[in-house]
Amino acid sequence: MSVIVVGGMIGLGKSSVSKILGEALDSEVFYESVDDNPILPLFYTASEEEIQAKRYPFLLQLHFLDTRFKSIKEALGSNKNVLDRSIYEDWYFAKVNKDLGRISALEFQVYENLLNNMMEELDELPKKAPDLMIYLKSSFETVLYRIGLRGRDFEQDTSLIDYYKTLWEGYDEWLFNHYKASQVLVVDMDRLDVVNNPEDAEQVVQEVKQTLNEMGIN
Repeated sequence: MSVIVVGGMIGLGKSSVSKILGEALDSEVFYESVDDNPILPLFYTASEEEIQAKRYPFLLQLHFLDTRFKSIKEALGSNKNVLDRSIYEDWYFAKVNKDLGRISALEFQVYENLLNNMMEELDELPKKAPDLMIYLKSSFETVLYRIGLRGRDFEQDTSLIDYYKTLWEGYDEWLFNHYKASQVLVVDMDRLDVVNNPEDAEQVVQEVKQTLNEMGIN
């Protein structure tokens, strides 16, 4: 039995891959809070002045931390689940927004303290961490193409391109140098389209099953 997290850049298909894996592995899927997220559209559409006044980046990360913690407690309480993005990546997004000056040093300290307290609570659960991260990786051109393809209005403004680029440029470094919670399986989304090509979806499923088998997890 396994707990899997699906991670990677915005727009690359985490929810789709999570759904496919949930069906193939007969696992429950815990999706990221997007459609029911009241802060996300405000975060993407606010001006810099509004961001500084309303503190949307900080509020957004707190919202994700709250909803993610609820999901991860339920997922790690048993031993066969798929999580759409991980609580570990939430820290990376918060750190990027701090580096960009959109989250203050004090807000980031509050965020980290809360995150650390939450992670200590996970130590009491049957599983303390996921078994495997499926990391969706691609070129920046593919990221922009996929974001445009899924068509969420609040993600489309060209002023967001620099933000997406900053996230993309640091993602590999965070994953390979800072993420230690589980083994990682990298999936090349430049050549795979799991939404429109069933063969690509099946390839991802088989790669995941093979990796779990090599790890001794059924």
